[in-house]
Amino acid sequence: MSVDGGTSPQGPSVLIVGAGFGGLGCAKELAKHRDVRVTLIDRHNYHQFQPLLYQVATSQLAPSDIAIDVRKEFRKHPNVDLKMAEVTAVDPGAGAVTLDDGQTVSADYLVLACGSQPNFFHTPGVEHAFPLYSLDDAERLRSRILALFEDADRNPALVDRGALNFVIVGGGPTGVETAGALAELIRDVMPSEYHDLAVRRAKLTLVDLGHAVLGEFSPRAHEYAARALRRDGVELRLGTAVKEIAPDRAVLSDGTSIPTHCVIWAGGLMAAPLAARTGVAQGRGGRIDVLPDLTVADHPNVYAVGDLANVPAPDGGPFPQLGSVALQSGRWAAKNILADVHGKPRIGFHYHDKGIMAMIGKGAAVAEVGGHRHELHGPIAFSAWLGVHVVLLSGVRQRVDAFVSWAWDYFTRTRGPQVLDRSDAARIDWGDDEDEPGEPREREEQGERKEAARGQPEQQPGHAAPLPSRPR
Repeated sequence: MSVDGGTSPQGPSVLIVGAGFGGLGCAKELAKHRDVRVTLIDRHNYHQFQPLLYQVATSQLAPSDIAIDVRKEFRKHPNVDLKMAEVTAVDPGAGAVTLDDGQTVSADYLVLACGSQPNFFHTPGVEHAFPLYSLDDAERLRSRILALFEDADRNPALVDRGALNFVIVGGGPTGVETAGALAELIRDVMPSEYHDLAVRRAKLTLVDLGHAVLGEFSPRAHEYAARALRRDGVELRLGTAVKEIAPDRAVLSDGTSIPTHCVIWAGGLMAAPLAARTGVAQGRGGRIDVLPDLTVADHPNVYAVGDLANVPAPDGGPFPQLGSVALQSGRWAAKNILADVHGKPRIGFHYHDKGIMAMIGKGAAVAEVGGHRHELHGPIAFSAWLGVHVVLLSGVRQRVDAFVSWAWDYFTRTRGPQVLDRSDAARIDWGDDEDEPGEPREREEQGERKEAARGQPEQQPGHAAPLPSRPR
């Protein structure tokens, strides 16, 4: 590894950008080979288990239950070094990246695994929406949900102004799981905590441009999930798009205006901003096009994996942005790097499809297992979902804490950490007072989200949770 242009005479070096499923999978595979030196760069010192973000947002799990300390993951591997930094530029020709402090880091092999960002499809007013893609997003959304109940409890007249109306955009697993968890929070938990509030007047609306929820699943799963959501009081507005989001409403493509102060965005993904700064070819969703062996054209020592890459599938299109694809492609890139180091040929990526699953609520889930997609619905799928996700969580403590939280949630009508800890999300302008301290910061963060939304629009909404893992 070299810093600021220097070189090191010691064995092959690998620089990995991003500690998501792809980057972590690559680093863990390379960590087994002590003659390979690995540097893993990420803006955080933790790996976030994105499939469970919605449970943090709905107070089922604590943030610490799904945030894994990356340094502890490699404490027994001295050949792996973690650098907490933001990568601002990539030079694929030199196999180098520039960090936010101006430092340049290079290596013999470069693996780009910096993931994706929400795709807002240029929807006006997205700065008022609450995406659900990071731990910070989940904590902000949790605070907004709790703040709405607190404000409505203090002033019941706000219910008539949409205080308890929630709009979920996107009918894929993220949207469906969030809608189901939020419906259970409102039905089972809030009535016992807000005795004087008409909680029953809360309204959940799920909006999707497609004509079925869980579009990547089978027609039977579509029907089962729709029935389960409607049973929990979720209104489905299918074949409809969100035309505009305002601070106090969501406007749909059919002209409907829903008063709400909480629009949850689960409508699609696109490549992380760094993809546009690599200078290499980008395809659908702004993702980097890669060759079958996961390298970038004209740059044989540069790999792109996971959500950042258009990984070619057998049908000619790219694989979907799934956690299992990211994890397996990261491991595959590591194996090709090792093959190259030992003078062996690289092999084209082959994806092992273990299936997909989605949780809808207590005792309600869908799973399609294996490449042939054997279908499971109801309590069996629910049990399978619990078992798979307990196993996937890294660390004994996270597994125990998550299992205890799920068991407690299943057998009681209480929830875990309902902590209103994000003041920017908790402070809601109801139009009655002058700006209060903190609102400029909220507008600033909204502006940042609006700027991030100005990206390439091509990407399908919704993301199925694969059995091994998925980052959303």
